[in-house]
Amino acid sequence: MIRRATLEDIPAIQILLAQILVVHHEARPDIFKGSGCKFTDEELEHLLTDDTKPVYVYDNGKAVIGHLFLEIREAKGAVLEPVKSLFIDDLCVDQDVRGSGIGQELYSFALAYAKELGCYHLTLNVWNDNVSALRFYQKQGMKPLHTEMEIIL
Repeated sequence: MIRRATLEDIPAIQILLAQILVVHHEARPDIFKGSGCKFTDEELEHLLTDDTKPVYVYDNGKAVIGHLFLEIREAKGAVLEPVKSLFIDDLCVDQDVRGSGIGQELYSFALAYAKELGCYHLTLNVWNDNVSALRFYQKQGMKPLHTEMEIIL
């Protein structure tokens, strides 16, 4: 079941965030530390009450085994069309159950939520070195919106 995250979910969310950090660190140890937290518990407490950045969890009735951090964004600017988008800031499935379809359910939930909000598009960032995530999003029909390039000095 996918539901809005509560304060009681913070420990499980922290475990999932740590798993994501390991994946990123293994792919790009030059950028990502081997340990640490993306958010403190206090930052998560605040985030869980922010309706512009809703957090959802996948709860199988026994434990939280996935999460979905979303952000509602609206383009503004003199040369930009006023479009609303839903940005997936983080989608994670517990490493022990990856490949079981939970990621697909979380993605489908985000897609339906974006449509419900009247968004123009659903967006996210994915690290090119995270090949499994990149393939997953391509399988969902997503395509690059823009490319950020680098040269390591």
